Amino acid sequence: MIAKYRLLALDMDGTLLNDEQIITPETVKWIQKAVDAGVHVCLSTGRAFQSALPYAEQLGLQTPMVTVNGSEVWRAPHEVYRRSLMDPQLVSQMYSIAKKYDIWFWAYSLDQVHKQDNWDGDVSGREWLKFGYHTEDDELRHKLLLLLQDMGGLEITNSSPHNLEINPLGVNKATGVEQVCQLLGINMSEVVAVGDSLNDLAVIQAAGLGVAMGNAQKTVKQEADAVVASNNEDGIAEVIQKYVLSEVATSGGGRRGK
Repeated sequence: MIAKYRLLALDMDGTLLNDEQIITPETVKWIQKAVDAGVHVCLSTGRAFQSALPYAEQLGLQTPMVTVNGSEVWRAPHEVYRRSLMDPQLVSQMYSIAKKYDIWFWAYSLDQVHKQDNWDGDVSGREWLKFGYHTEDDELRHKLLLLLQDMGGLEITNSSPHNLEINPLGVNKATGVEQVCQLLGINMSEVVAVGDSLNDLAVIQAAGLGVAMGNAQKTVKQEADAVVASNNEDGIAEVIQKYVLSEVATSGGGRRGK
């Protein structure tokens, strides 16, 4: 088989992984077919590197990775290429908001994940990558969003309908995958990007072909070039079969003349 595209950028939770946090044998098989056809497969995730690495190792990937929603780009596993840090003062402000409204939160520094049950809010002496909130109270989450927007300097997305994920302004999976393209000497038009949440939206819009999973949030489906089966139905295998590999090479390209 011949590859239509040169890079497959895969979100992990809700996309590559099923709801049991497993990459199914069928998906593994088709990712291997893509790799064998010369396609670079890049994990593009909100997870920290150490959390994503076992899955890259399971797939045998030595290709670049995008972690923490684009705050880190890896030339190869264990070899960081670029890291975008968050202003500690903004982290401190977001911690104060979490405490004021008694909202579950987490924060990624280089050395660990901090949560409301293991962190006192001291931002000194650490390098910060991402902050997140989780609440099923829609009104409270909207209030948080407005407060964050007023702060400025933040890139605000989500990885589920019930959370908010915050990175430094201008840092997202699209900027991360663009850096990967530079490393590999390819163009964004040669990328297939797949995801399910708002933290995938920028890269789905920027890629040559943007694909939403069947379980994706409504906005993501609306902006994607194609929608495939859910993460529990081997949607990634469908992406590779339908859009990445072909018996005869054809010129790829998505909507809007990308």
